Amino acid sequence: MDERTRCLIFDPFAGISGDMILGALIDVGLEAEWLTELVDALDLQVSVTVDSVIRGALSACAVDVKPSGPPTSRHLDDVLAIIQAAQIDETAKANAASAFRRLADVEGAVHGLPAHEVHFHEVGGDDAIVDILGACAGVTRLGIDRCYTRPVSVGHGWVSSQHGSLPVPAPATLRLLEGTPVHESGLEGELTTPTGAVLLWVLTAGRPAPYSYVPIRSGFGAGSRDPDTHPNCLRVVVAEHPQEGILFLLQADIDDMSPEYVPPLLESLRAAGAIDVWTHPVSMKKGRTGLRVEALVPETGREAVSRALFEGSTTLGARFWTVEREVLPRTTETIEWRGFKIRVKMATSPDGHVRCKLEYDDVVEAAEASGVPILEARQEIGRLLDRDL
Repeated sequence: MDERTRCLIFDPFAGISGDMILGALIDVGLEAEWLTELVDALDLQVSVTVDSVIRGALSACAVDVKPSGPPTSRHLDDVLAIIQAAQIDETAKANAASAFRRLADVEGAVHGLPAHEVHFHEVGGDDAIVDILGACAGVTRLGIDRCYTRPVSVGHGWVSSQHGSLPVPAPATLRLLEGTPVHESGLEGELTTPTGAVLLWVLTAGRPAPYSYVPIRSGFGAGSRDPDTHPNCLRVVVAEHPQEGILFLLQADIDDMSPEYVPPLLESLRAAGAIDVWTHPVSMKKGRTGLRVEALVPETGREAVSRALFEGSTTLGARFWTVEREVLPRTTETIEWRGFKIRVKMATSPDGHVRCKLEYDDVVEAAEASGVPILEARQEIGRLLDRDL
C-alpha cells in the first residue's frame, strides 16, 4: 500500500474570509471547544459563538468572533508578541507570524509606509488575530500535511474601510492574492477579505488542487451575510493523495547546444529536484539532429527544475504535463564487505519476489579502495546476499 498525504483543499467558490475558514475547519472536525479555549487563553476582548446556519440551500458552520471592547489598533510588533504567547504549536505560530508580516508588507506598500509603521486596523483587531491564529493552529491540529486551493472568487463593486471607499477586490487583497488563481464570479460585494487572502497565501502558497485525490470529509464555513444570489460559504475538503503527489514530465528539444554541456545540465536538473532525467536524439526542423531532454519532476519541484533547465541550456521553452506512475515497494539495507558499507536496494514484485540492486557508487568506492576489479567486487558482494542481484 502506498503512503498517503493528508491534505486540505480550499474551494472559495463564493470567496474566503477568516471566519469562513474557522467555520469550515470546525465543520470537518475541529473541536469548537478547542477554539473557545484558545481564545480564552489569549486574553483578548472577544467573544466566540459557533452555530449551524443555512446559506442558500447549504448547511454551514458559522463562527462569529465579536469584539467585546473598543476597536483596537496595533503595530506589527504588538501582534507578534500576542502570537508568541499563544498556546499553540510552533508551526502554527510561524505561519501566523508570517501571515501578519505579509499583511504589514502589503498594507505598507499600498499606503506608502514601512512595514513597521503600519497601523493595523481591521486586520489587527482582536477578531482578526483569532481568525489567523485559529486557522493556522486548526490546520495543524487536524493533522493536515499540505494545503491547496481552487480559484478564488473575488467579487466586484466597492467596499468601505478605515481608508475610505475602495474598489473590490481591495488593493491589499489583490496583492495578497498574487500567485494564487482567482476568477471573476460576477457576484457583487467583497467576497474575499485580506484575512482570507493572507491565510490562503501562508497555508497554500497558491498551490492548485491536485488532479486526483480521495476525499475523506468535506464541510462548509458560513460568511456573515446571507444574500439571495448565492450560498455565501467556503467549502473545504479533507483528502488523501499519494505521498509522492503530482508528478510532471518536463520536456525540451535542443539543437543549438554543444554536447559537452549536456552532462552538467542533467546534473543541475537532478540537483534542482528532478526524480530522474534522460535524453534521446530527435530530428528537428531543417533536418537538424537535436537532443530531447526529459525530466520526471515532483509537483513541488517543477518551478526549480524549469529554472535549472533555462539557466543550464539554450532552450527557449519547455513543455510539461502531469503523469502517473506505479512503483514497487522499496527498502534499502546495508551490508559490509571488506570493512566497507554497501547499500542494497530491495524491491518487492507483486508475486512477492524480492529483487536486489547494489548501490553502484558504493561498489566502485569499495573496489577501488581495496584494489579489486569492480566486476569481481560485485560478484563477491553478491555472494553475501541470499537473493538474486
